[in-house]
Amino acid sequence: MAISDRIKVKMAEGSWVRRMFEEGVALKKRYGAENVFDLSLGNPVLGPPPAFMRELKKLVAKPLPSMHAYMSNSGYPEARAAVAAYLARETGVKLTQEDVLMTCGSAGALNVLLRTLLNPGEEVIVFVPYFLEFLNYIDHHGGTPKLLPTDENFQPRLEALEAGIGPRTKAVLLNSPNNPTGLVYSQELIHGMGEILDKKSAQYGHEIYLVSDEAYRKLIYDGLKYPSPLNHYTQSFVVASHSKDLGLAGERIGYIAMHPECRPHDELIDGIIYCQRTLGFVNAPALMQHLVRNLQDESVSIAEYQRKRDFLYGHLTEMGYRMLKPQGAFYLFPKTPIEDDVAFVRELLEWKVLTSPGVGFGLPGYFRICYSVDDRTLEGSLTGFRKAAEKYHLC
Repeated sequence: MAISDRIKVKMAEGSWVRRMFEEGVALKKRYGAENVFDLSLGNPVLGPPPAFMRELKKLVAKPLPSMHAYMSNSGYPEARAAVAAYLARETGVKLTQEDVLMTCGSAGALNVLLRTLLNPGEEVIVFVPYFLEFLNYIDHHGGTPKLLPTDENFQPRLEALEAGIGPRTKAVLLNSPNNPTGLVYSQELIHGMGEILDKKSAQYGHEIYLVSDEAYRKLIYDGLKYPSPLNHYTQSFVVASHSKDLGLAGERIGYIAMHPECRPHDELIDGIIYCQRTLGFVNAPALMQHLVRNLQDESVSIAEYQRKRDFLYGHLTEMGYRMLKPQGAFYLFPKTPIEDDVAFVRELLEWKVLTSPGVGFGLPGYFRICYSVDDRTLEGSLTGFRKAAEKYHLC
């Protein structure tokens, strides 16, 4: 047998997002790409802001010495210091470069951090719905995902969190703005989580860490502000990426930042550096570190993503689809008009519209739409959504 039984099982479970992506490839071959409306994959449509190209041209014109060589596994000091300074300005928490490590995107950051933290069988709390790969990352490093419900607006329930924490809980994993719902967790919620985690850490005699996946932190709409866990709980980590805010998904550049008072600080840093090296990441991409250190205050056009949200949300709600209005990220997560979300998503394929079923995010009865696509795709998808709405008498 070529591959392990365990990996065979995991591959069979698979990712619905990737399955739908493959369906889209087949449909495009059959009908032509211009006739298929793929809203399944969160691939940012907006390219890097102009400042990125300016910085890149500077480096091409005047390359730095040893610009592509190995550096410390934690990353260049200048890049770490730039991230720390940005987060300090944003939160008021006095981070320094000693609190930041550059990584291969937020996925690399999560894998490095979970490898550092988890003993076999220790639990990581994840709220439903979730980004499916979270469960794979936890499993890869010997942990056990513990899934907790959210309310009708996808808000985590503080009482469920308090009841769900046990002696083997090592971390709580948050994702805000959330994939797939677009929800931004409130300051009151984050503060309440911090109070619960303080109490439970004291009760069980060990630190319970709060890990915040902030890949979409800058993609927030309607003037909302992002409440950072760093302001509400000292035993917290931020994992982040420039995939979405700078349109650099393929470059795999991100970071881990920890609260300066996170305990035991130096031991955690040493563990993260060791895991960065031994998991094979070695270090974050050198060229991208040089670039993003001068781009911490830059982003793609938030207004453009908000315009796309408003366009699709407005049309779909007019057709009768029911959903929360996203506050961030670039996803809609409507209820399906029938109980079987997989069957409904397959019906949309009949009209050449690709989405992802809610079961892939742990919550059947919903489906995810990604609006980080060009306007032609958004506009072209409306016919299929309307036909489905008419079939199920939504309008």
